[in-house]
Amino acid sequence: MKLELRGVTKTYGSGFASRKVLDTLSLTIDFPHVLALLGPSGGGKSTLLRMIAGLELPDSGSLFLDGVEISKEELPLRAYRRTLGVVFQSYNLFPHMTALQNVMLPLTAVHGMSESSARQRACEVMDRLGLFDHALRLPAQLSGGQRQRVAIARALATRPRFLLFDEPTSALDPEMTAEVLQLIAELKESETPMLLVTHEMGFAKKIADQVAFLAGGLILEHGEAKEFFTHPRSAEAARFLEKVLAY
Repeated sequence: MKLELRGVTKTYGSGFASRKVLDTLSLTIDFPHVLALLGPSGGGKSTLLRMIAGLELPDSGSLFLDGVEISKEELPLRAYRRTLGVVFQSYNLFPHMTALQNVMLPLTAVHGMSESSARQRACEVMDRLGLFDHALRLPAQLSGGQRQRVAIARALATRPRFLLFDEPTSALDPEMTAEVLQLIAELKESETPMLLVTHEMGFAKKIADQVAFLAGGLILEHGEAKEFFTHPRSAEAARFLEKVLAY
């Protein structure tokens, strides 16, 4: 998959309260399976992911996926979003719906599948992810790791062309984090391209093909993950890795 940014800028607020989150980003990067967006908190990673997902619009500039510009118009943007699967750190499950109903919802409400077809597809994916026995439970009856697996099942059920993960383990304890990271690693074998925002550096080092390092609203470097983790080119990336890999 090929991602291209051309002068992408994003500012929140106005006047003295304004904050430029992305500052004229330009980038062209090809990745066969996994692109990791890495960097310190507040560097712009999640904002960029939300733009690639079509959930935020740039103030200026354009984004392209496989040579096609991500539209800024609502109707084509809706069609584009339907081709993606997005997993957030806070699960975003409906608390009054069972796990199965949560997975079925985008299939019926967004993709227009019949109830029976959506149920069959949802059950297939949940069985694959080890969730079949939890299908009729409400989110409150599931562990954090199980809730995140339901969110991943919901994203996978639509057969997306591209998966995006925004800090999928930040709300989990270490055991549940390991469980979810193992699942994401297994998904790489399905060859669905993935974009991953994470603070789990050991995992990113293991799974990513390419890395883009963001700090202060800028992409300070990008390239092959192996090269980034062994020989970072920017002083900021070197300091960041020294700090986070020390723990």
